[in-house]
Amino acid sequence: MKVLMNAGPWLSIPPPGYGGIENVVATLVPALRERGVSVVLAAAGSSTLEVDELVRVYDEGRFPELQKPYNQVMGIAHAHQARVVAELRARDDIDLVHDHLEVVGPAVLSAFGGPPVLHTLHWDLRKHPAFYGSFPPSIAVNGVSESQLARAPEALRAASLGAIHLATPLADGDVRAERGEHLVVMGRICGLKGQHVAARICQKLGLPLVLAGPVCGRGSAAELDVVAQNPDHALHNHPDVRYYLDQVSRYLDEELVRWVGAVGGQARDHLYASARAALFPLQWDEPGGTAVVEALALGVPPVGLRRGCLPEIIDHGRTGFLADTEEELAEWVLRVDELDPEECRREARRRFSPSVMAGRYLELYEQVARRPARA
Repeated sequence: MKVLMNAGPWLSIPPPGYGGIENVVATLVPALRERGVSVVLAAAGSSTLEVDELVRVYDEGRFPELQKPYNQVMGIAHAHQARVVAELRARDDIDLVHDHLEVVGPAVLSAFGGPPVLHTLHWDLRKHPAFYGSFPPSIAVNGVSESQLARAPEALRAASLGAIHLATPLADGDVRAERGEHLVVMGRICGLKGQHVAARICQKLGLPLVLAGPVCGRGSAAELDVVAQNPDHALHNHPDVRYYLDQVSRYLDEELVRWVGAVGGQARDHLYASARAALFPLQWDEPGGTAVVEALALGVPPVGLRRGCLPEIIDHGRTGFLADTEEELAEWVLRVDELDPEECRREARRRFSPSVMAGRYLELYEQVARRPARA
């Protein structure tokens, strides 16, 4: 089978740091190729992931452009997708398109026709109600959790072939670090992730907390100060910047609660693997939960609010704890030592390895590929 994997124009594959969808693609593609699938990747030209072919419009990812007004950037995704369509029109050896480009991907591909398409939904499906409410029936989709699909409009659920949980290469490895006393919240600093709740709990309990992740793409205090101290800066009133300044920074004391900025590579793995627990005080219904899966793979018990995909990933009392309120979350934080890190690792290997995710996608590919070519 030859698959055109459409990752979009925003970040290289794998991404240099934060990049949820791009990390999913970077995890999936090697596992597919191990199973004999040929992959034509449509992404930024700076991508270094080993594939059979690379299709691109932009030499570098265009993610920074997303901070600009829509009328200045709306052509980026469409230029990329037009290149994908041109590639499909020029050849007849693509068996299936696996699309990851939000809205623009299925909209253009359904109008174009061509090979069968599987479109993966990575985001909150309450967005784009007009589009999802009349989703094109010629496109098959899959979710990244059952809870995500349960909140989808009827037309989108009708096009769905089910949910496939995200995976992490860490599940196949054995990254270990001496366990410290700190708790960690790993991910982009924003109101949806609830870092302020974690900080409030840890200050109240007297437990050290490390917040790791960028603020509106700014990975260090110095970079963020440029935005925060300049009222005329385009990002000064960005919701993530305001959230950090108004609700998170008040808890930072460099003793109990610290923000260490964006952390990547081995430093990120070590920081995560050495944590006593990973906190997920989610303020929304998280669709995918990559950071939760990574915590399990590193033997770090996850403790979070019972929202979104977390009840599908965490087995309460065995591989983590789930709470319904902030007060209950604080109580479970004090009991994390009751959980077995090795049980977390075993669960990750069993359910969240790249080979498991690739196997599930191959099942969907076979279903989709049996459909007739679209007119």
